[in-house]
Formats: sequence, C-alpha cells, structure tokens
Amino acid sequence: MEACFICNKHAGKIQTAGLTIYEDELVYIGHIDRNGEPNYLGHIMIDLKRHAPTLGDMSEEEAKAFGLMLARVSKALMDNEHAEHIYSYVLGDAVPHLHMHLVPRYPNTPKEYWGPNAVYDWPQAPMGTNSEVIDLCARIKKYLDNAYD
Repeated sequence: MEACFICNKHAGKIQTAGLTIYEDELVYIGHIDRNGEPNYLGHIMIDLKRHAPTLGDMSEEEAKAFGLMLARVSKALMDNEHAEHIYSYVLGDAVPHLHMHLVPRYPNTPKEYWGPNAVYDWPQAPMGTNSEVIDLCARIKKYLDNAYD
C-alpha cells in the first residue's frame, strides 16, 4: 500500500518520534508523533503490521497478539508511569490501517480534562520533547522486557 502512512512507516520510509517500544512480525508499538510539536507523554500507538483497515480484518493470531500487547502496554503505563486510567480507541477514518491509540490519564487531571483528546487541553498536561518521548519509550520497553521475558 504505497499511499498508506503506517505501511510506509513500517517500511522505514517515514521517521517518527521516539523509538520502537516493541515489534514482532504482527504488531509494532511506538509513541505518537506530532510532527515536531510537543507530545502528550505516554500517547502510545499499537499498529498491526499487516495492512488491514479495521479490527474485524484481523486474523485470530493477530487479534491475540494485538490484545495481549494492548494489555501489557496499558499495565506498563499504569505501573511504570503511574497513569490512573488508560483510554483506548480506534478510529481509522484518517489512516485506514489498523492502529490503536492508548492515552494515559495521570493523577490529578481535573475531570473537565478527562477523555483521550481532552487531556491534551489540560494546561498542566505532561507534554514532552522528543528527548522526553525517547526516555519514556525506553522505560516502557525496559518494563516490558523485564516483566515478560
């Protein structure tokens, strides 16, 4: 899929922020990239490696791997980064390649800023530079390596 952003990312044609948190033959996990703008720290993307537009297009093997990593990364965000809640969503409207957003909500986030997009509007939201994103990715990767190897 030449026009697919995620396929091009996995082919190495597009460089994104942070570093690879996890990758195998079925899934890829990394931090969201906001084109040089500060990132909400911990906004993670889980991509299906094979080009498939929706959740219903996954094979059972892909669904098991996707779900397992969804749970593991969510746990890592809670245990390691002290998130109190993880929002997860799949839209697929702008990029028709299955990818799931995981967005942590951190302690003391006022209720009016709850929600996967609202947390970005919170003036005290933990926004970070690419260097801080790399550090967070390294911590999550280390957590996963230690907890599940």
